[in-house]
Amino acid sequence: MAGTLHAHVDWHYLMYEFRQMYRFGSAGGSKPIRSHLKAVRNQLNAEMALDPAVSLPEPARLPVVDWLGRALDRGRQTPTASLVDTIDRVQHQLAWRYGYDRVPRSLQGKYAFAELMGPKGPVVSERLILGLVLLTPGCTYPSHAHDGITESYICLSGTLSENDVGVYAPGSLLYNPPNHRHRLTTGDHEPVLLAYAWSGAPERLANQKMTFKKS
Repeated sequence: MAGTLHAHVDWHYLMYEFRQMYRFGSAGGSKPIRSHLKAVRNQLNAEMALDPAVSLPEPARLPVVDWLGRALDRGRQTPTASLVDTIDRVQHQLAWRYGYDRVPRSLQGKYAFAELMGPKGPVVSERLILGLVLLTPGCTYPSHAHDGITESYICLSGTLSENDVGVYAPGSLLYNPPNHRHRLTTGDHEPVLLAYAWSGAPERLANQKMTFKKS
């Protein structure tokens, strides 16, 4: 199913709610985070003004998607409920993937991501990638980094830690500058749903190779 963003009402509001998170979310006094929030929302504003093409993929599931219903239910009880509701409206159109050529056995069935905006769609953009990450309870997402890409996660449901520094609850933002290695762990009892944004040069966004650090 093709068309433009204005013709896909649920996807239009999904982009709108993403923009609201990056418009009103706190930077906690951090200048780099404030700059990143501004860059994401400004680029998203520009993309939405262009009424970008929408190319919906063939929906695809992975085992972790069995946890999505619980994550959405819990997310509706958090400050991120408006975004969670719009995700629910399009969940049947999402293509969940691993994104790695070789997925560690310990991660199989415990993780997947779904892109919402990017060079390959569904909402087509060469300058910004937005998406979702879903993790099961008790999941360890191994150490990794993104070359030349600034990344942020917004926790929508569940609790997690990054590099064993602090515990992040719904509404929290995690910021990873380019090439910063980070490892995620989730709580024991609830799945974790994250929204993420990648910003960087178009060639970096289009050709990013997802790999884990060798132990």
